[in-house]
Amino acid sequence: MAPPILILRDVHLSFGGAALLEGAELTVSAGERLCLVGRNGSGKSTLLKIAAGQVQTEWGERFVQPGTTIRYLPQEPDLAGYGTVLDYVAAGLAPGDDPHRANHLLERLDLSGTQDPARLSGGEARRAALARVLAPEPDILLLDEPTNHLDLPAIEWLERELAGLRSALVMISHDRRFLETLSRTTLWIDRGTTRRLDKGFAAFESWRDDTLEQEATERHKLNRKIAAETEWLHKGVTARRKRNQGRLRALQTLRGERRAQRQATGKVALSITEGKLAGKLIIEAKGLSKSYGARAIVKDFDLRVQRGERIGLVGPNGAGKTTLLRLLTGTLAPDAGRVRLGANLQMISLDQGRESLDPATTLSDVLTGGHGDTVSVAGASRHVVSYMKDFLFLPEQARTPVGVLSGGERGRLMLARALARPSNLLVLDEPTNDLDLETLDLLQEMLADYPGTVLLVSHDRDFLDRVVTATIAAEDDGRWPVYAGGYSDMVAQRGDLDATQSETRSPKAAAPKRESRQSSPRTGNGKRKLSFKEKHALEALPQRIGDLESEAAKLRAQLAEPGLYARDRGAFDAAAAALGTAETQLAAAEEEWLALELLREELEDR
Repeated sequence: MAPPILILRDVHLSFGGAALLEGAELTVSAGERLCLVGRNGSGKSTLLKIAAGQVQTEWGERFVQPGTTIRYLPQEPDLAGYGTVLDYVAAGLAPGDDPHRANHLLERLDLSGTQDPARLSGGEARRAALARVLAPEPDILLLDEPTNHLDLPAIEWLERELAGLRSALVMISHDRRFLETLSRTTLWIDRGTTRRLDKGFAAFESWRDDTLEQEATERHKLNRKIAAETEWLHKGVTARRKRNQGRLRALQTLRGERRAQRQATGKVALSITEGKLAGKLIIEAKGLSKSYGARAIVKDFDLRVQRGERIGLVGPNGAGKTTLLRLLTGTLAPDAGRVRLGANLQMISLDQGRESLDPATTLSDVLTGGHGDTVSVAGASRHVVSYMKDFLFLPEQARTPVGVLSGGERGRLMLARALARPSNLLVLDEPTNDLDLETLDLLQEMLADYPGTVLLVSHDRDFLDRVVTATIAAEDDGRWPVYAGGYSDMVAQRGDLDATQSETRSPKAAAPKRESRQSSPRTGNGKRKLSFKEKHALEALPQRIGDLESEAAKLRAQLAEPGLYARDRGAFDAAAAALGTAETQLAAAEEEWLALELLREELEDR
């Protein structure tokens, strides 16, 4: 392994109360791909700031190999003091850096460079900050939530851009797919210390669970030993005899060990208050259209949502996902068409930007509505502090103004408020923003068990794959075709993954042109059927799969001929290459057939 170019050793830091970091360590070698994981508030961002040299430790060592360049992307970039976006990005360049790369990145990120930084949206500010840290191509890139406020095309472009860099990466992100794609090493921050796994994030969660289970076993053994020694101590005067003082001191040592142990942070206890049983039909939309000026946001859209379905909406920023959500829930009037809502609907919405939280309101008042100190949950009255604990808030935070909460804490507070009210329809606009991975896990489990219906907008591909039963995707000219399954299922059903990847190399190509699926055949009651193209592919693919299997078998037999490699190296290499191509085409054909077969079965079951 290459020698480290950045070292943090025995780092200690506290902010006036309990220690945040107690002996944390970090080493980064050239070209390393490392992700920092841990609960909200565990110190991930602080450790990254220490690595960037922006926060001083109370104790510990920071070493940077001389000549090493480091660039740091904060969660909330500050663009103040710059006349244009290009000025802001160029200020991150060092002498000798290529200034043309800054312009190139801005173009790829769909920014002209002439915009006023003060007028940028959250997504535009994030893209400008990414251009600033990527332009110098530093030795180490420290990235704190780089996918925040980015849409799916921008996230996929960023993954490809980072994968092609020679820079070492240290990343914090709640996006599982992003971490699985890029990380090769995982550093877990837990109870002030760090533990290193020399594998990517895909292997982290099972390793973490095994570690915590082993800790619980050791703690149980320690508790049993303390109980046995305490029983001996209470038996009488023998404990005070001189020859037993060593045993007494050993007991005090055991108790000290138990006090010193910082147990794992509690889990969020997500539960939802069920409302009345809604009718079978939740939403029926026919011929919906909505335009702003000359731009069609939604055009001739049909949808039928039944009880228990979980519908995901995806698309680039500005495509109109929130507009379509408001049309479907009746909070926005369409230009044409109609929406019929089912009977007995009790709808709860979680807005995207936490705008409905007044910064001056206390956490307790948000949950109680400012009336008393109890909150009604599932028809029962609970003390607000008890309910707060379910969402990992401390009792002393009850009178804390919302304005001082972190992004993750605000996200948990919005969930706590929404889930306390009875509902049978959840409308969630970017619910995963700022939530840690453990809370995301529990939110996914809760939605899986929720008996009602869910409408969900998200850029989190893994979350969509785990939660939704159908995906509505933005396309050109206000078209919103519906696909069975999650995000990965949508990509497979489109059948043009390679084209999708080439067209979304940058956020500019946010809405690639494709053949419309909006006009897919439907029955008289709006039920979708397989299109002619899908039917033809479903009938033709078994023959193609058989032909490819035969071709692959012949090539394997040819390669197995004794002496072929020595006799005719060219023929051997040609056969090996042809076998690789045949196997790739076979796998693609099998995946396409499986996706179409699943779609056919689902449509027939409706």
